[in-house]
Amino acid sequence: MIRLCAFSDEAAKDLAGQADALQRHAISLTELRSVDGKNVRDLTLREGRQIGEYLSGRGIAVWSVGSPLGKVDLAAADEKYLDVVSHVCELARELGTDKVRAFSFFHAYGERNRVLDVCNAMAERAAALGVTLYHENEKEIYGDTAARVRELMAGLSGWKFVYDPANFIQVGERAEDTLPLAAKCDYFHIKDVVAATGELVPAGYGDGDIAGLIGYAKADTVLTVEPHLALFEGYAGIDHSEMKHKFVYHSRGEAFDAAVGAIKGVLEQCGYRVCGEGYVR
Repeated sequence: MIRLCAFSDEAAKDLAGQADALQRHAISLTELRSVDGKNVRDLTLREGRQIGEYLSGRGIAVWSVGSPLGKVDLAAADEKYLDVVSHVCELARELGTDKVRAFSFFHAYGERNRVLDVCNAMAERAAALGVTLYHENEKEIYGDTAARVRELMAGLSGWKFVYDPANFIQVGERAEDTLPLAAKCDYFHIKDVVAATGELVPAGYGDGDIAGLIGYAKADTVLTVEPHLALFEGYAGIDHSEMKHKFVYHSRGEAFDAAVGAIKGVLEQCGYRVCGEGYVR
């Protein structure tokens, strides 16, 4: 079964609005990244507990913490930074999940051994708290290309992996070259991009071969919708690159609806149908 999840902060800034958007589309999972413009990294454990309780009351579970861990210069990854890792993992437990999305550092090209050492230390902190880190390929971090992701897969202990098709294309990779990695990844971020222009588009409108990606889906897989079709609070604080859009949406809610509708359409084209809380074929 394929289940849908979403970065609900792209639908609304406040938690109630995020829950409303998820329920509007019968999505019961969120990858929590920010609430009221506050990044998850900066939430207190009490706030995390309250958020988890609220979402649970709305029938929504936190699938993963969409943290920015590892989205800093490698030089900043000292012992204090490992304490931040521990805090985010403790927060994940308060939110009711054992998954934390993370990255492999900026200004780290040519620093393979250092990246592996730091990332393994992060995984040790996480494991001590019963949490697993999930590496996402991202622009300008060490693991941005398929080749370096394979290095990480070979050299890291305790990590799992998230596949983001648009991010690969944004660093000049082709979907046909990166898709084999999808079979080794544990869940997927769904956003699409036009390779020639860099414009972000709904799933199926770009060069990410979302249908091909779904072909690599395991028996029980989660697709996290990450629209990036409209600017949203928190983006500038975690990503300093320009966000280009092909289509115009009049509100973040409209953009979110378009993104969810698009991936549902691709699933239907691939022969999937709604069954309970997910999609089967």
